[in-house]
Amino acid sequence: MIREILSVFKANTLMDRAFQRSYDMLDLTYKMYIQAKEVLRKTEHHLEEVDISDEDIEVNKYQREVRKDVFNHLVLTDGEQLSSGLVLVSIVIDVERIGDYTKNIVEIAQNHPQRLHGGKFEDELIRIEDSVEENFRRTIEVFKNSDEEAARQLIKDFKWISKVSDESQMALVKQADPSITSGSAVALALYFRSLKRINSHLRNVTTSVVNPFHRIGYKPKKKKQL
Repeated sequence: MIREILSVFKANTLMDRAFQRSYDMLDLTYKMYIQAKEVLRKTEHHLEEVDISDEDIEVNKYQREVRKDVFNHLVLTDGEQLSSGLVLVSIVIDVERIGDYTKNIVEIAQNHPQRLHGGKFEDELIRIEDSVEENFRRTIEVFKNSDEEAARQLIKDFKWISKVSDESQMALVKQADPSITSGSAVALALYFRSLKRINSHLRNVTTSVVNPFHRIGYKPKKKKQL
C-alpha cells in the first residue's frame, strides 16, 4: 500500500508533506520511548525531572497537519487517491497512540520515583524493552523505504511480545514474586501493558506497507505461489 502512496507523492506537495510528517512522528515517538524507558528503569528521579510534554504536543501537532494535508489533497483532487489518504490518516492515529503510551510510562515514573526493577521478571522485561526498541528502528526504516519483504519479516519477529507481556501481567496478579512490593507490582503490570500496546501500534504501521487499507493491523496474506 505504501508504494501506491509514494507514487502519489511525486506529483503532489500536500501528500509528500503528509508522508514526511508521518515519518517525523515515528522518529519523535521513538526518542520519547527511549527517554521514558531510561527515566523509569535506569534512574532515581523526581517529579520535576520527568517531562516529555513538549514532544507529545509536537506529535499531536504533526497528526493535525497530516489530517489537514490529506483532507486538502482529497478536496483538490475530487477524492482521487482516497485509499492513500486513508492509509496515512490511519498510520498517524497509531503513531499518536504510541506517543500516548510513552507518556503513560512517564506517568508511571512520576508515581514510582525509585528505579523500577522487575524482580524475577527482570530478564524477560529487558528482552521485551530491547525488542520494542529494535522494532521501532526497523519500523522506521521499513516505512521510509516501503520494503515489503522486510515488513513481513518484522511482523513475524516480534509477534511473541504480546503473549509474553500478557503472561507476565497475569503472573504479577498471582503474586509470582512475593518480594515485589504492591506499588512496584502495579507499576510493572502497567509497564508491561504499555510495552505491549506500543509494539501492537508499531505492528499496525508495518502492516500498512504490505496490506491494503481494509487489512491494516491484520496478518498479511501469504503470497500466492507462481
